[in-house]
Amino acid sequence: MKLVEPPSCSSPSAIVFIGKNSRGNWVAQEQSGLYGGLFVNRAQAIKYALFENGHRPETIVELSREIELDMGDKLASPAAGNRRVA
Repeated sequence: MKLVEPPSCSSPSAIVFIGKNSRGNWVAQEQSGLYGGLFVNRAQAIKYALFENGHRPETIVELSREIELDMGDKLASPAAGNRRVA
């Protein structure tokens, strides 16, 4: 049986932003809106981001500002107070 990766894993340099939205939910979203979701905690957001990006923690950026899930538009550049999640 051949294992097939999700289609979202095809872009090795895709950045995934994670952070809280205005309602306190955790958001994970690929920079161009290819994939994303809402989560009840940070751990689940990171787990999802790692699954979708092919287990590349260096491409996950946690935002210090609010982030809203927007699957229709490309996200703006992250603010200066961001940090990478290792």
